[in-house]
Amino acid sequence: MSALLIAALALATPQHAGHAAPPPQASTCTPEHAAMGHCTLPAAPPPPPPPACTPEHAAMGHCALPAAPAPPSAPACTPEHVAMGHCTLPAAPAPPSAPACTPEHAAMGHCTLPVAPAPPPPPACTPEHAAMGHCTLAPAASAPAGNAPPPPAPRADYADRIWGAQAMAASRAALRREHGGGSFSQVMIDIAEVQFRRGREGYRWEGEGWFGGDINRLVVKTEGEGEFGDAADDAEAQALYSRAIGPYFNLQAGVRQDFAPVDRTYAAFGVEGLAPYWFEVEAHAFVSTEGDVLGRLAASYDQRITQRLILQPRVEFNLAAQDVPESGIGAGLSDGEFDLRLRYEIVREFAPYVGVSHGSKFGRTADYARAVGEDASATTLVAGIRAWF
Repeated sequence: MSALLIAALALATPQHAGHAAPPPQASTCTPEHAAMGHCTLPAAPPPPPPPACTPEHAAMGHCALPAAPAPPSAPACTPEHVAMGHCTLPAAPAPPSAPACTPEHAAMGHCTLPVAPAPPPPPACTPEHAAMGHCTLAPAASAPAGNAPPPPAPRADYADRIWGAQAMAASRAALRREHGGGSFSQVMIDIAEVQFRRGREGYRWEGEGWFGGDINRLVVKTEGEGEFGDAADDAEAQALYSRAIGPYFNLQAGVRQDFAPVDRTYAAFGVEGLAPYWFEVEAHAFVSTEGDVLGRLAASYDQRITQRLILQPRVEFNLAAQDVPESGIGAGLSDGEFDLRLRYEIVREFAPYVGVSHGSKFGRTADYARAVGEDASATTLVAGIRAWF
């Protein structure tokens, strides 16, 4: 016991007084104690910084690249700097657009509808394009009255610029011959028929042929009639120069030769052509070597019933300035014919026909006919062909 007591006293000696005993360990601070103010929770460490964002990660959507810093604003541009060319003033903002103007508002006078833009002008129409039907040439403005010559016709001489006018002359002449400058011909047998006259059948012919161009032609005509078994009662032939005096009429002059009832030669001149409403007309005068003056008027019309069936009425009148007893012709209106023929065009160039023909003689001509035992008038049935080539 004494030993233990001595040890305890030794521990309580002054040499051990400077050594304080360690404080008791503080108890752990919980969130509940911190909430009651008994302790303070230690501060949480800051989160680790995020890894750097690369363009590859940004393209895969793992992060977003930071926005580029805005460029420094340009210094203000003053009119003085603009005048020295150092900068450009910004464009003034456009004024606010006006509200749409409707036809109703325009009718009330609240606004004005904008004027529609003019259509673009059509391209110029040249004679070449007009000839191809691509456009229509504008009518020429009427020139003031005067004696100035007309302007020259335009020439299509574009090839001359490359090859020269002399080299193109032969080609241009060939072009004119092939397009309007050529020569043509036609033979027309207008009447070639048999006439039935109550047992005295007769015949009649009438035709013409021509050769030439669009303006100048040589025309040969012939006509006549008679009875089978006898000589022709009337027969004549004409050779005429024909010249176009317009789009539809020709002026003719030449010679006529009669072979029956008497031989006689006439100078012939007249006009023929296509009158309005498609009437074929002709008027000729004849002056014989004996001084006899005769005249002839004729007209016909083709009435199409179908594209192939055609009805043709025809009239002809012969006149004389004096009596010609040897030819059986009296002065005045000597005779007239009224024909009606119905033809069927198997082809355009060949058409058989049937019809009726009525002929009458007037005045002194009728007297001459009765004196030789002929009728002054007669109606006959006819059948024949009409052809041309």
